[in-house]
Amino acid sequence: MKRLFFLLPLFAQLAFAAPEKKPNIVIILADDLGWNAVGWHNPQVKTPHLDQLCKDGIELDNMYVSPMCSPTRAGLLTGRYPIRYGCARAVIPPWRDFGLPVEESTFADVLGTAGYERRGVFGKWHLGHARKRWHPNNRGFTDFIGCYNGAIDYFTHEREGEMDWHRNEEPLKQEGYSTTLIGQNASGFIREAAQGDAPYFCYVPFNAPHSPHQAPPEYLAQYAGVQNQERQTYFAMITAMDDAIGEILKTIDETGEADNTIVWFFSDNGGIGSIADNNKPLHGSKLTTYDGGVRAVACVRYPAGYPGGRKITDRTMFIDVMPSMLRLAGVDTSTLRNPLDGIDLNPLLDGTATTLPMRDLYFYHGQSGEGDECNGVISGDWKLVVKGPKIAGPLSEKNRIQLFNILIDPHETVDVATQHPERVETLWTKLAAFRALQPQNAIPPYGDGHDKNFAAPKDWTVDRN
Repeated sequence: MKRLFFLLPLFAQLAFAAPEKKPNIVIILADDLGWNAVGWHNPQVKTPHLDQLCKDGIELDNMYVSPMCSPTRAGLLTGRYPIRYGCARAVIPPWRDFGLPVEESTFADVLGTAGYERRGVFGKWHLGHARKRWHPNNRGFTDFIGCYNGAIDYFTHEREGEMDWHRNEEPLKQEGYSTTLIGQNASGFIREAAQGDAPYFCYVPFNAPHSPHQAPPEYLAQYAGVQNQERQTYFAMITAMDDAIGEILKTIDETGEADNTIVWFFSDNGGIGSIADNNKPLHGSKLTTYDGGVRAVACVRYPAGYPGGRKITDRTMFIDVMPSMLRLAGVDTSTLRNPLDGIDLNPLLDGTATTLPMRDLYFYHGQSGEGDECNGVISGDWKLVVKGPKIAGPLSEKNRIQLFNILIDPHETVDVATQHPERVETLWTKLAAFRALQPQNAIPPYGDGHDKNFAAPKDWTVDRN
């Protein structure tokens, strides 16, 4: 397999011992949560449970993700850049016969071999729904309640006129607001799984605060003073999600296993641009490779292993979560089917290392097609952002190229590309090599193959394997 500049052997040699008792692992993912849409960045937004989680744990101030949701979910569950297996270009729309390739081992697959008997996912899957082989129960999870698609109605749980809410592979009628149900279902799983002797894995991918923007009246009332209706609803959705997360955290406390339970929270991408100041002071928004699109609010808490009350400013990535957690689970990642791109962050998180070695970070979004792609790379103190046609070969005047010195200009306000042509060329070459990783059978652009007469299967039930 083609391998590019992602391995960090020196860091891998740092001494680290897995804990004697394997921890429970709870990963909570928000959907389209803006940088400026949590309480610790913006007191206007009411997120007391997340604020406390961040205060008690470690704030990850420079955690990076993909510019949109399906690729981040894919990279989280594989520890690999999703461009390698064709899951980076676009999200998976309702009409798409595509999913996370079965050749990729998932987080849940591997934990199943490491003694994690219960492995649940509750919320938005968005990694393939047209065939059973892509469904959660065939990707290593023992329990699933939620939706296959993105952008379901929060109250009816419908997408394309059909109910998309399932328990494992069967349609499930649950009355209620989907965000609240996700919190309740995840809490129920944790309560049951904690009664056993084995550790558990609980993945909670919320659909909030992604559109459609809908919120219960009691949450809208908390933002009655917000004049803009979209902004009011967006904030209300975030507070509803925070309450659901609060229920999960309370359940963990009640099991008596909070000290030995890792809770990792982050957003799948930056916030949408239509909400004013959503990612302030970051530049850009979802679907861009500026920091406003790819730098996520994030924190992690593990009382038994990570000293809390800290902020880490080293650059971390969504692809680092899996190798970091697998190390704690006692898994030798060098034995996995596919080599990982992410690194083990435990030495940094547990305090045995003071910093991470430098590495390049890559970003790609091509949902509109090869004529209008977004690419980005961070290398040392520099970030190159390229928009326009597909990157291939030498520098092209057809592309819009921007270079930022993020050491002195962290919010990407001054383009210095013309002052540093050699650096631009070096980073362009790296981006071109990264972009070349995408296979021919990658997911097509979002609108390709969209039949206006597309009809969803009844209750989104699928028989094909």
